[in-house]
Amino acid sequence: MSVRLKLTLSYAGVLMLAGFSLLAVVWVFLLRYVPDTLAPSPMTIPDRHDLLVAFVPKAALMLALLLIASLVGGWILAGSMLAPLTRITNAARLATNGSLSHRIQLEGRQDEFRELADAFDTMLERLEAHDAEQQRFAANASHELRTPLAITQTLLDVARKDPSRDPAELVDRLDYVNTRAIDLTESLLLLSRANQRTFTRGDVDLSLVAEEAAETLLPLAEQRGLTIETSGDLAPTVGSHALLLQLTTNLVHNAIVHNLPTEGSVWVTTTVHPRTVVLTVENTGEQLSAAVVSTLTEPFQRGNGRVRTDHAGVGLGLAIVNSITQAHDGILILAARPAGGLRVTVQLPAVRRSTTV
Repeated sequence: MSVRLKLTLSYAGVLMLAGFSLLAVVWVFLLRYVPDTLAPSPMTIPDRHDLLVAFVPKAALMLALLLIASLVGGWILAGSMLAPLTRITNAARLATNGSLSHRIQLEGRQDEFRELADAFDTMLERLEAHDAEQQRFAANASHELRTPLAITQTLLDVARKDPSRDPAELVDRLDYVNTRAIDLTESLLLLSRANQRTFTRGDVDLSLVAEEAAETLLPLAEQRGLTIETSGDLAPTVGSHALLLQLTTNLVHNAIVHNLPTEGSVWVTTTVHPRTVVLTVENTGEQLSAAVVSTLTEPFQRGNGRVRTDHAGVGLGLAIVNSITQAHDGILILAARPAGGLRVTVQLPAVRRSTTV
């Protein structure tokens, strides 16, 4: 049976039970006090038999009418109550068929069905945004992966047509293109791993991770004439040490590469709050607009002048940082520094230590 029919029968059953209960009350508190027979009297007083003959047919008729009215009214009432659920079901069918732009937009006062419809609309909105993001990512990834393959094919065609060309130059260029392709593939795999949250969690101190990343990239900073300063308190959190190290390394690497030509600076700090630990990476650099900053976490999105550097990366650095942050239930905040450069803040849940007295 459908839910509407079940509700209709339930309404009818309740009303019929109420009707029978009312008749029982009448019987108990009225008819039982009427004698079966009356003594001869000049006045005509009905006995119990007369009352039953007069009452039972009318009561049966009223119960029959009550049954019909309860079934009809219950059917209409159940349909009215289930109408929002029907709209939600139709929206779910459309979403199953790939139409994520449809919204229920249920009217009326705030009740359980309204809350369910609003929650479903919110889910559809997020799914639509995620689907659009995935489509953009797939298109960009296909383009980025096709580029080194096309360059490789071009280099091979040129070498085939010009046998006298220096093979060492060809090998060097092929090595560079192949390295870029490998870096891109590894970044895509890392991004997928972070999105799927397929990693083992353990205790991690962000301050030690920050020092490790800064020490690893110190030669690159010295080569560019930059200084790296690390400071802060112990910042214990829970997560993957490898992924959080990758997150910090990406941030410090970006801060080094996208800096001033000379005499630039990078600051890496960790702070502790009651419920969160915070990693902040700042750097000097060119002025960035709010519009540019808001797009930097998009995959394959690079800021002004970022493509022409010798360490341009593959355009997934901050996208990976964002995914790792979300996988660790954290918050990523990007803001342009008034003096130029970028400030990146990563907030992660702090480890709650139990205290004993």
